[in-house]
Formats: sequence, structure tokens, C-alpha cells
Amino acid sequence: MRIKLDDDEPVEVQMAPLIDCVFLLLIFFLVASTLKDSTRQLRLDLPSATAASASTGQSHLLVISIDRQGRIYLADQPVTSQELWKQIELKRERTPDLQVRIDADRLTPYHAVISVLSELQLRGVENVNLQTRNSGG
Repeated sequence: MRIKLDDDEPVEVQMAPLIDCVFLLLIFFLVASTLKDSTRQLRLDLPSATAASASTGQSHLLVISIDRQGRIYLADQPVTSQELWKQIELKRERTPDLQVRIDADRLTPYHAVISVLSELQLRGVENVNLQTRNSGG
């Protein structure tokens, strides 16, 4: 079917669909740039384990990281022991079934991990996991 255009009508580019596409691209890039994995900002060489399972993202998961020097991080922010335990107490009040994951470098001093585990036990946190990487076996 042919459409007969009058010579008086100029051909125009429709701007509304073009603007819609630009806004959709803008929203896509804004959302994609904010979806980064905050738990992987701290570089840790995790120990390997044959029975390592894939971690699942959970909303009530608190990640405590310990680096090679034994420094403690909560959500990739360095904290002192006192600050860590205050934060854990606050989170336990809001979420009684709080899950804690400890990410410790494989060269972390043993006593640093044990001290965190014992403090968690004293505070009644029962669901504690140690993060490892799968050795592929």
C-alpha cells in the first residue's frame, strides 16, 4: 500500500521514540554500574577445599573479612573489635537468625580466626560459615 504524501508535508524524524530509547539506555547503565559485588572489594586469597559449595546470596548474611595481618573488616570497611561486636549486636536485635560468613585469607594467623569465632559463639550467633574456594576436585 502506498501512502501519498503531499508536497506540503515535510518528512520529519520522530523524536519521542528516540528520547525513550536514550532514557532506557541511561537507566540500564545506571543500574548496571551500581550492581557490583561489594564483598569482593577486599582481595583475599581464600583457602581451598574439595567440598566447597557455591555461596548463595542471602539478605541476612553478614560478611566478616580477615586479611593476612589479622585486620578485621565488616562489609569491606576496616573495624576494630569493639566496633565489630557493636554492629553484630545491633544486627542481631533486628535479625535474630543472622548468618555470618567469615572470609579469611589463607595466610591469616590462626588465632585471629579463632578469636572471631569464639566471640561470635559468646554472643549467641549460631549460623557461621567459613568461606573457601573450590579446589576443583
